[in-house]
Amino acid sequence: MKVLYLTPWYPSDRDKMEGLFVLKHVEAVQAQGVDVRVIYSQGWHDMWQQWRALKRSWGLPDVVQLNVIQKQGLLALWLKRRYGIPYVIIEHWTGYLPENRRVSAGGWHTRLMKRICREAEVVTPVSRHLIRAMQALGFEAKRWEKINNVVDDFFFDEPASEQPRPSGGKRTIRLLHISCVDEAHKNIKGILRAVQTLSREYSLRLSVVGVSVDHAEVKAYARELGLEQIVHFTGELTPREVADEFDQADIFVLNSNYENLPVVIAESVVKGVPVVSTNVGGIPEMIDEQSGILIEPQNDEQLTEALRTMITRYGEYDRRAIRRNGQQYSYAEVGKQLRQIYESVSGH
Repeated sequence: MKVLYLTPWYPSDRDKMEGLFVLKHVEAVQAQGVDVRVIYSQGWHDMWQQWRALKRSWGLPDVVQLNVIQKQGLLALWLKRRYGIPYVIIEHWTGYLPENRRVSAGGWHTRLMKRICREAEVVTPVSRHLIRAMQALGFEAKRWEKINNVVDDFFFDEPASEQPRPSGGKRTIRLLHISCVDEAHKNIKGILRAVQTLSREYSLRLSVVGVSVDHAEVKAYARELGLEQIVHFTGELTPREVADEFDQADIFVLNSNYENLPVVIAESVVKGVPVVSTNVGGIPEMIDEQSGILIEPQNDEQLTEALRTMITRYGEYDRRAIRRNGQQYSYAEVGKQLRQIYESVSGH
């Protein structure tokens, strides 16, 4: 089976993290024996040139996989009309969410997006919350189906030994945050304020992994709060280095104002690290009372209290039980689901 991926986001020399979740879906499908090609472009002319070259060397695909309903959808729609090639959509974009809405109620652009959505054989957003948000805006599909993001296989490796449980102030409690360091999205300053408060009661260390537009601002804020000895900014790390950070962590914390299905929470579940996170987007679909605590966004008091509760009751969290829930994010499980979708629409 041949599947063509169309995407505006994909890792490149310019940004190795952009669209990494798309690459992982590609790898998951390839592991199922599917022949995949990717057209990664944000401009119509470049996208068309890539398609013409690919058609000469590879021929026609059996299925087109559209990632995000943007201008790439025009090519998917044209290939369906010209050659009868079915397409499916994986939707990742937070622009449908009420907290970050970038889709207008009407207008030609929205009407075109809705048409592209209607003509897809299957639409697979990465969370049920995102499905509901799209439907609330009037998007219709022949078939809706949730698809998970993928966690690298090496995250599933068992740690050499379980980390000792923190107990009060008897040892340093290791907190971990991973994000693109976008303050409007991730509210990292709220985490820093909670850490400042709790550092008066416990010995803490917070690792902040990632780098982006607000990195310098957030670092300066940590200095302003007097957290230079507590907060460690690692910058961008490789996926294996991120896995090592999870192995060392006691608690993962994500304080986002909005989300879909964060890969970092899936990684935390796979690693068995309990989570404190905001109750937004698809996160409640990933975390239950056995694996974490959910709070309301932009609520410093709730965040501080949730972290305090997890620190004092940490021994109640069974890391092995949390890890067992992570299999749904494996290459094998997600790749199998995607292949079944492709087979169902192509007749293979």
